[in-house]
Amino acid sequence: MKYGEIAGVNKPVSRMGQGTVMLKEETRDAGFELMDAVFEGGVTLFDSAYIYNRGECESVFGAWVRDRGVRDRVVMLDKGGHPEKGRAMIGVAEIRDQIATSLDRLGFDFIELYVLHRDDREMPVGEIVSLMSEHVREGRIRAWGGSNWTWPRVKEANEYAAANDLVPMAVSSPNFSLAIQVKPVWEDCLSISGPDHADAREWYGRTHFPLITWSSIARGFFSGRVTRENYESDDVIDATSRNAFCYPENFDRLDRLVRLAAEKGVTVPQAAVAYVFSVPLNIFALVGPQTAAEFLENQAAMDLALTAEEIKWLEAGEAGE
Repeated sequence: MKYGEIAGVNKPVSRMGQGTVMLKEETRDAGFELMDAVFEGGVTLFDSAYIYNRGECESVFGAWVRDRGVRDRVVMLDKGGHPEKGRAMIGVAEIRDQIATSLDRLGFDFIELYVLHRDDREMPVGEIVSLMSEHVREGRIRAWGGSNWTWPRVKEANEYAAANDLVPMAVSSPNFSLAIQVKPVWEDCLSISGPDHADAREWYGRTHFPLITWSSIARGFFSGRVTRENYESDDVIDATSRNAFCYPENFDRLDRLVRLAAEKGVTVPQAAVAYVFSVPLNIFALVGPQTAAEFLENQAAMDLALTAEEIKWLEAGEAGE
């Protein structure tokens, strides 16, 4: 496992983070076994959210941490502020209540990384920075960030924090994979993949700002099962992913990825994960393996370093255009 640093988190943060959305009370034992395997493999970063499984993810994960006595080594990334019925939920009362509820479910005194599911661009960024700084300074969280925030908004937030002696954003969590997100997976779901988001990747690369990216295999598009002939089947890829990723430009990228995987002697998902870890960005990638074997496959992909030429070819083809 490889590790990095995130401001405000005084622990090694694994470059690969484990999702916990599969954790449920009815399958607690299996969930504990999966968390054991992932933790033994070196993962310290674990991702959850207030809305996942109506709180069961947080409750089961917190129980595992306490049972195994590993709180001093676990980096908790928890999320709140998911929009409801088209309304932003990052006001003072909503975030205060969700943080308190998440801490209670987890059985923790604090959360290392608290990430807002969405931005509210009608809300002055200074109000959000002030709100989250208060939670940091009062000890409920150690650092904060945003998921699906544009890079100019992240930049604005941190300039405001610097000018007003407040706590800046520590992480940004967009979608990122070899696939171009042609249509949003969910409303206001932001990706930094593809040529249209080269400016975002340039800014994140130049500033070395930590990215906690998600969906490295594009919600199953790079599972190794999808082809031009079968992608319309719900047994192969779900409708949401099909609507977001199943387009000619991505099938061209998939063709190249399949060829590269064969040349490297790895699976298509492994090649997709290797791409994410090989781009010149400060990435911590979230994955969601359901079994120890799937985790080990993802972990092995971290050691497959692609060259700049291979990355360029995967993205743009033989001509590099």
